[in-house]
Amino acid sequence: MKQDNPMATGRAALRVPAQVAAIIDGVPQWGGEVLPVLDPYTGESIAELHESSAATVAAAVASAERAFRTGPWPQLPVEERQQVLRRVADLIDRDAAALAALECLNTGIPLRQLEIGQIRRSAYNFRFFADYLGQAAGEAWFQTPGVTTYVRRRPAGVAALIGPWNAPLALTSMKVAAALAFGNTCVVKPSEQTPLTAWRLCELLQEAGVPAGAVNLVQGRGAITGAALVADPRIARVSFTGGTATGRRVMAAAAQSLVPATMELGGKSANLVFADADLEQALDAALLSIYSNNGQQCLAGARLLVERRIAGDFLAAFAERAARLQLGDPFEAATDLGPVGSLVHRDRIQTQVRRALAGGCQLLVGGPEAVVPSQGSFVAPTALQAPSMSLPICQEEVFGPVATVMTFDTLDEACQLAADSRFGLVAYAWTRNVDTLSRLENELRVGTLWQNLTVTRELRAPFGGFGESGTGREGGRACEAFYTEETTISRATGPRPPLRRLGLR
Repeated sequence: MKQDNPMATGRAALRVPAQVAAIIDGVPQWGGEVLPVLDPYTGESIAELHESSAATVAAAVASAERAFRTGPWPQLPVEERQQVLRRVADLIDRDAAALAALECLNTGIPLRQLEIGQIRRSAYNFRFFADYLGQAAGEAWFQTPGVTTYVRRRPAGVAALIGPWNAPLALTSMKVAAALAFGNTCVVKPSEQTPLTAWRLCELLQEAGVPAGAVNLVQGRGAITGAALVADPRIARVSFTGGTATGRRVMAAAAQSLVPATMELGGKSANLVFADADLEQALDAALLSIYSNNGQQCLAGARLLVERRIAGDFLAAFAERAARLQLGDPFEAATDLGPVGSLVHRDRIQTQVRRALAGGCQLLVGGPEAVVPSQGSFVAPTALQAPSMSLPICQEEVFGPVATVMTFDTLDEACQLAADSRFGLVAYAWTRNVDTLSRLENELRVGTLWQNLTVTRELRAPFGGFGESGTGREGGRACEAFYTEETTISRATGPRPPLRRLGLR
């Protein structure tokens, strides 16, 4: 592989891949259009990406198909697959500091958030699926006299795994760990904006003993590399995490080959705070759900709905705390928010906020004119009180550190406001009233409802969304169902009544 660039600045001293490209059968494939990989804090190019052409994508899929048909991985005993997955987790732990620094450099997410969150989660993804394999149970039926029926699960084949730019390692590793656990091979496409940790992950997979070809990597833009990958008729599964508009195109392309697809897409999640809640915890959680990860998370509680009789004090405290959040170099321990993903994304967010202000929203904190660092693509932590849920800022995913706020008087009104969205990924509810929690559980059409709790991913449970938040689920049993095909076997096991004998008259 091409030599890493040592990078020693006031922010970090780390080794950055000078160039990244496709990896097929364990070997980098250079060539194709060269795209810059940028640091959103400095705006400087930190690496070069060699975009995978349609021909390169076809070669990657052919390699993965060959590894599936004739390679050892799908045939390995469960215990051996478990050992490899656990070695991957151990290697991620070993290199956690370097991986966190590389992710920080490429995404602008504060380093300390990565160290305690996404990098640990990436290792846990592999350990979880290793453990799940050892506990997964089969199905058998004995009710029909003289017949035993059971189900055999087989790996589906070659999986196309397309990761996002907002949590590259954590979310892409979830897909890789699940696909490999059930015996599949895969072709991974990270975002062209954040390819660095996927490159490192492929190196760690090789070191852990994943056979050549079982995981191949392609690089490039969705319209070129991604489109070629999803359209390949040899792909057996597509798993995509990203924006809703792109998800529609990916799903439509997969449908041409009748390929099952899971889509984890956008969100505009409601965070309901009732007067009887633990308001200190609810305040802490609201700030975390909106402003962590630089506000760039599909499950952000971006619609903050507060009961009117406590709204004044609660929102004043929220705005005061948000205004004190520290923006700056994501490598610095004091930084709460780093830059958003790019200057283009920053400008898109600010345009949405300006339109909201022109449409009647009241600025509670932040906004386009707030003072932010002059270097980097920064957006100040922002909150807007909205006069109506029908405004675009309340309906469209901003994907940045921006909250919209509305108040309610009754539980009926709270349910109505929370349900007024075409998205349905998650919701948050803060109240001590069990009847209120039960009502919300019944009425909100969301994939996950966190009650008196902020972001907590239980990998044993299904995770996914309703409506424009996507289709399909990830998690233990959900991934087992998605990444395998079922064959039902019925076997004669005892005396049976005589068969009708045709053609003997």
